[in-house]
Parts: sequence; structure tokens; C-alpha cells
Amino acid sequence: MSSLNPVQVVAVTGGKGGVGKSNVSVNLAISLAELGKRVVILDADLGLANLDILLGLSVNKNLGDVLNGDAELADIMVEGPLGIKIIPASSGTQQMANLGEIEHAGIIAAFSELADSIDVLIVDTAAGISKTVTSFVRASQEAIVVVTDEPTSITDAYALIKVLNRDCRMDRFRMVSNMVRSAKDGQLLFEKLAKVTDRFLDVSLQYGGSIPMDEAVRKSVQRQKAVLEAYPRSEAAAAYRALGRKVVTWPLPTTPKGNLEFFVERLIQGAGAA
Repeated sequence: MSSLNPVQVVAVTGGKGGVGKSNVSVNLAISLAELGKRVVILDADLGLANLDILLGLSVNKNLGDVLNGDAELADIMVEGPLGIKIIPASSGTQQMANLGEIEHAGIIAAFSELADSIDVLIVDTAAGISKTVTSFVRASQEAIVVVTDEPTSITDAYALIKVLNRDCRMDRFRMVSNMVRSAKDGQLLFEKLAKVTDRFLDVSLQYGGSIPMDEAVRKSVQRQKAVLEAYPRSEAAAAYRALGRKVVTWPLPTTPKGNLEFFVERLIQGAGAA
């Protein structure tokens, strides 16, 4: 049966590794769950899947088993804090490129059925600007680019935005400043990147907010818990809640089935073009 529930699909990406992208994905998901949203995270880091490790979860099957017809999408999802669900990574989007029309229809149908039970799908991408990363981001409705105040992070974030703009015709991005000393520093970091994108690219870069450098984040990673779960009163937790409140104000898809069918169709097209 077709779903009438609009699903928001948000890619969290970052250009380079080490910017805290997966922490943003997980804690954003939990902050949205606190606001009453039903959230699923797709672990799209196909080489170094780590969301299950980050949250200390046990995973038996992944998206590859769904693509192979060995499991249903609902069967592979594992539950995390506050009822968020995680879809473990598969072996690569190249597998999608090799699927026939029946398999294409099957995976689209699997995600479409999921639309009845979720409000937000967060896509946690790998680092870098590979075809796999750009395929996932271009298929999403919103793209959050996580940036830290390091020259390599800023350079790589710009390179990612440039590639997505040039090759995928994406023209709107949200930026989150991560591991900054203050909200002011987060704003200045955004302005630093926006100055370059405004000058050289025809894109709209919008500020999503900042997450402070917080010892609670490091401690929560060691405990294999999200900071919102382990240290709910920390500065970082407060910042993630602010980010969640902002995300729920972003426009929802207007098509009757939401954005999940569109997401998978675009993802398959992107993999086929690889």
C-alpha cells in the first residue's frame, strides 16, 4: 500500500574524515526522537561502517542481505537509544548498479513500506568525495556538511560542495560547525566557508548551527554511547537539541509518498552512472 507519510531524508557528510560526522548523525537522530520523530539512520559508510560500534550495538545482517533477497529491510534494522533504528551498511553501491529491474523495484518497495513507520531518514555517508558519497548525498533531500576549524576540513568541504554542485547540480547545502570553542567561533567558521562558496560557486550555503568542543563527547565515545544519552546535560547535548529543533523546521517533501522512493531511485541512478 502506498504511504501518505512524508519522510524527510537528510544526508550528513563532511568531505574529510575525523570531523565527527557519525556523532552528528547519531545525536541528531536522538534529538529528533526526543521531539517525537520516528528516526532511522542508514549507515552509508560502506568501507568502514561504524554506527553499530559507536553505539555498542550487535549487528547480524546488513543492507547487502536485503539487496540479495536474503532479508527484509525491517529484519536488519537494529534499535538504538530512544527507539531510533539503524540500517547497517552493505558492501557498496556498485551492488545496486548490478541489480536488475525486479531487484530495483524490490529495494524501492522495501524503503517505501518503511515510510509508514518513520518521519526522518538520516544518511550517514563515508568521508571523502567518492562516487559512493556523492550518490548518497545527491539522492537526499537535505545535505548537512560537517566542518571543523581546520584548513583540511574547510578545503575538503569546499571540494565536496563543488563536486556536488558541478556533477549533481545540487545548489543548497546546510553547514554545521563541529568541535568549536564557542558559538561565535562556529559562526565565524561558517562565514569563512560561505565567503569562498559565494565567490566561486552558484550555491546557497545555510548555517545549521554549531556543536562545541566538549569532553563529554570523547567520554561518551569511549562508553559507546551517544552524548545525548550518556551526558544529557552537557553543552554538546544542548547544541544537538538546538540542531534538532532547527531540522524539524526544514520543509518536508510534498509528494504523497514522501521522499523515500525518490531517494532510492536517485541512489540507484547514481550507482548506475558510476
